[in-house]
Amino acid sequence: MRVLGIDPGLRNMGWGVIEVSGSRLSHIANGICHSVGTDLGARLLSLHEQLTDVIHRWQPDAAAVEQTFVNKDGVGTLKLGQARGIAMLVPAQAGLAIGEYAPNAVKKAVVGVGHAEKHQIEHMVKLQLPGVKIAGADSADALAIAICHSHHLQSAGTLAAALEKAGA
Repeated sequence: MRVLGIDPGLRNMGWGVIEVSGSRLSHIANGICHSVGTDLGARLLSLHEQLTDVIHRWQPDAAAVEQTFVNKDGVGTLKLGQARGIAMLVPAQAGLAIGEYAPNAVKKAVVGVGHAEKHQIEHMVKLQLPGVKIAGADSADALAIAICHSHHLQSAGTLAAALEKAGA
């Protein structure tokens, strides 16, 4: 199964695709969509087009997006929310199921603690995906989101198998 992780951002939207086979994870691709244009509409459109291209190129089976946290800058939070809307819309248009995870949940799943620093996340992503060349901090976060989602998918699959076995 291929999982696409997306780290939403208005300027830079990180993405990462991993392959999940049982408990084994492998890196497929990662990168950053950079918004183009001066007005908000043009920037959102460019992100939509680039993320659509990522999905067509790498053919993921599922997607996961980091949830937005509210900060003191209401205007910045709103703009980030609009970029997150693109991050949710594009996989939905492709018919993908989308998982959503709080930043602390992603950090805990990948690093083991919910308040990890950026460099710790990148380090653990490199350990879990040997040989990966990370395009930048945003794509490292996106790969971490994909890894987090893969853990949740595996847990759900294990639970479903146990429930099926118990019912048999």
